[in-house]
Amino acid sequence: MDDPPQPPAGASGGAGPLPTEAGQVSEKEARQVAEAARESAWDRPSFGKELFLGRFQLDLINPWPRTDPAEAARAEEFLAAFGAYLDSEVDGAAIERDARIPDEVFHGLARLGAFGMKIDRKHGGLGLSNLHYCRALMRAGSVNPSIGALLSAHQSIGVPQPLKMFGTPEQKERFLPRLAAGEVSAFLLTEPDVGSDPARLATTAEPTEDGTGYRLNGVKLWATNGTVATLLVVMARVPAAEGRRGGITAFVVEGDSEGITVERRNEFIGLRGLENSLTRFHDVFVPKENVIGGEGKGLKIALTTLNTGRLSLPAMCVGAGKWALNVAREWAADRVQWGRPVGEHEAVAKKLAFIAATTYGMESMLDLCCLLADDDRNDIRIEAALVKLYASEMAWKIADELIQIRGGRGYETADSLAARGERPAAVEQLLRDLRINRIFEGSTEIMHLLIAREAVDAHLSVAGDIIDPDAGLGRKARAGARAGAFYAKWLPTLAVGKGQAPGAYHEFGPLAGHLRHVERTSRKLARSTFYAMSRWQGKMERKQAFLGRVVDIGAELFAMSAVCVRAVAERAEHPENVELADLFCRQARLRVDELFTGLWSNTDSVDVAAAKRIIAGRYASIEEGVVTPPADQPWVSRWQPGPSTAQDVRRRIPPA
Repeated sequence: MDDPPQPPAGASGGAGPLPTEAGQVSEKEARQVAEAARESAWDRPSFGKELFLGRFQLDLINPWPRTDPAEAARAEEFLAAFGAYLDSEVDGAAIERDARIPDEVFHGLARLGAFGMKIDRKHGGLGLSNLHYCRALMRAGSVNPSIGALLSAHQSIGVPQPLKMFGTPEQKERFLPRLAAGEVSAFLLTEPDVGSDPARLATTAEPTEDGTGYRLNGVKLWATNGTVATLLVVMARVPAAEGRRGGITAFVVEGDSEGITVERRNEFIGLRGLENSLTRFHDVFVPKENVIGGEGKGLKIALTTLNTGRLSLPAMCVGAGKWALNVAREWAADRVQWGRPVGEHEAVAKKLAFIAATTYGMESMLDLCCLLADDDRNDIRIEAALVKLYASEMAWKIADELIQIRGGRGYETADSLAARGERPAAVEQLLRDLRINRIFEGSTEIMHLLIAREAVDAHLSVAGDIIDPDAGLGRKARAGARAGAFYAKWLPTLAVGKGQAPGAYHEFGPLAGHLRHVERTSRKLARSTFYAMSRWQGKMERKQAFLGRVVDIGAELFAMSAVCVRAVAERAEHPENVELADLFCRQARLRVDELFTGLWSNTDSVDVAAAKRIIAGRYASIEEGVVTPPADQPWVSRWQPGPSTAQDVRRRIPPA
């Protein structure tokens, strides 16, 4: 079949051959790029890592971490002012209708210091802890999620966080005060043909002949804040050369630099106020002083930044859960059907119980991750990834259940409800806005693989060469010796543990049984993982459904641990939360049982075989009888370097 028609080379967003810099990399090469970007060392303890190894080290999270009272008081003062401003000055419904955050809201957020929440005070920011920063995002997102996304993309993955972790003192002095004062930043990695596979990154950064900087050429897609940002973090490939390592590199780029064109503001099913761009770079000069962390360090910087940057997304999921619980509770008590409030009918009661318990579980996981990150004595890469994965999936289920509880009114817009005098609960908007969280900052499928890779890291560290087809006999022999020593010591620990002692964890009162269950299940999960590695060896990496279930079990165990420790820590102030923790654990245990059954009783291999036949068109006849999308355009637009032919649609916020 001929290729679809293609517009002229250089046309904005047009089809055309990929730049040679991108190329077509093999699966092996793509994995090598991803592996090289990982943090390979485990220099600090990790509760999540130990949990997947069958070692339930509760002492890493118990007692519940505490915040510094003075810093907490200062943060609470800001949160009070922030909340008052959002309540009185921001019209979330108008942002939804107009698909635009007004200029005056940008000004108001800047006056409060909201653009500098994560920037150190010495650079003009507020220097909030991760905990209080996430609470601010949760509050903002409850007014309109686009505001939460604006502030999160600016600070969690935009310029402030990479500079905070990897920037030079000079870079921090140059850029951070501007951002704290209200300038907006964006992070540009994704390209039209490059999503979760950065090995094919095609944007280039060619060093200039005089050695003063680089010339950027490329196109970036889905840049949140891209239409309003004045400072950008751009990932581009520096060609390797003699004396130059090259590789994917992070740059700070002035948003108004010559050669930058914002060609599109993208529109989505939800987050209608999101300023998200398609941005073209044509011979954009970037001085060498704007390289972050050195050449070739871009992906490692991106992944390290996300260790804490991922916490912002579950913060807004927790906020959505709290909002949903309020609507569900009040509606279920007020609405009467068949002579009783609908909340008293078992079918609805189960949904209410799920929403309440799961919201408490998500918040417990998030708060624990934030506190561990603020303490900075633990490695939270697994925990942060788990809460991102878990909260994005569970918040979506909560929103779906809320629509079911509300019935037809859940499917109706807030404006339509208000027009006939009913409370304008924007439940359908909640569902639309939440859907992207299962894709943002690592899709659920990618998060499963990322966490699974970390979860089996100990095994690969000692036995990886055994299953590596490129390893020679010498490497395999050495790996065999290492593996024998490791497993001889590790496997016996999976047989018996504290969870089998009837009185274990007695200090947790009615929750002790749940912690004993977590300890036993952690060892069972480790045994299952070891058995799977023994069975599939090098093919294990392709068992994505199996690995996904392993990760989901680990997420439930982490959540159970968090709710139990938190509930006991706060039982003096909130004794009722022990009941919530018990409810959550009972529900989670049923989900874990189902996941364990699915490890070995499933249709995975049958589904994979069927998918090959589906892709080959064997069952295409069942598609007949409907009008399908036109086939005269490619599924993924391709591009070529060159000047833009599109009108620049960037938006600049005028001075206050």
